[in-house]
Amino acid sequence: MTLTLEWSFTGRTAVVTGGSRGIGRGIAQALLAGGAAVHVFDRDPGDDLPGARFHAVNVAESGAVAAAVAAVGAPVDLLVNNAGITRDRSIAKMSDEDWQAVLNVNLTGAFNLMRAVAPAMMAAGFGRIVNVVSINGLRGKFGQGNYVAAKAGLIGLTKTAAREFGPKGVTVNAVAPGMVLTEMTLALAEEFRRKALDESVLKRLPEVDDIAAAVLFLLSDQARMVTGQVLKVDSGQYI
Repeated sequence: MTLTLEWSFTGRTAVVTGGSRGIGRGIAQALLAGGAAVHVFDRDPGDDLPGARFHAVNVAESGAVAAAVAAVGAPVDLLVNNAGITRDRSIAKMSDEDWQAVLNVNLTGAFNLMRAVAPAMMAAGFGRIVNVVSINGLRGKFGQGNYVAAKAGLIGLTKTAAREFGPKGVTVNAVAPGMVLTEMTLALAEEFRRKALDESVLKRLPEVDDIAAAVLFLLSDQARMVTGQVLKVDSGQYI
């Protein structure tokens, strides 16, 4: 193997869920720059992303996911499960609807995508799956019981999928961001960003491109021997 420092995904077909904005959009843009054919699965197209093909999909609905994967028109080589929502409440005040909605999108949605693309990946003897989780899925977070449970579950699902798919040449990993400077977090009150910054050891917070770079590494041939891992990209918040 000759080591190269540039990501090349020419000839690869990629699906990015939640790819219309934020971290997902940054990942989709990076994959496009690397030469991949990129398909964005999201409920809202957001701003135009030249070069990518948009599919209106609710990832929580298995039938819609199966239909969208079929509509890609080629076997999916690279899958990034990034779609996620929050419905923050303390456990004592959380409704059934808030609990189930977050589990449906953040955990069941990722399961639906993996189940839909894995058979073709294993048949081809190649595939890369990266699930975007969270450091809060590793440590817990007040007021995010549903989100934390979903992300913790997705970490476990990542490891199980790595064991099941690995013998057929498919790697499955996760990237766990801390607070990332997206449009959403930049719109929060300064106190929330300040708390995350105080937790960090680098004294600056990651940007979208920092998360995208970690995801692209795990999708690349340079990570061909990495599977079942959780890569934290959090400026040291977790430690």
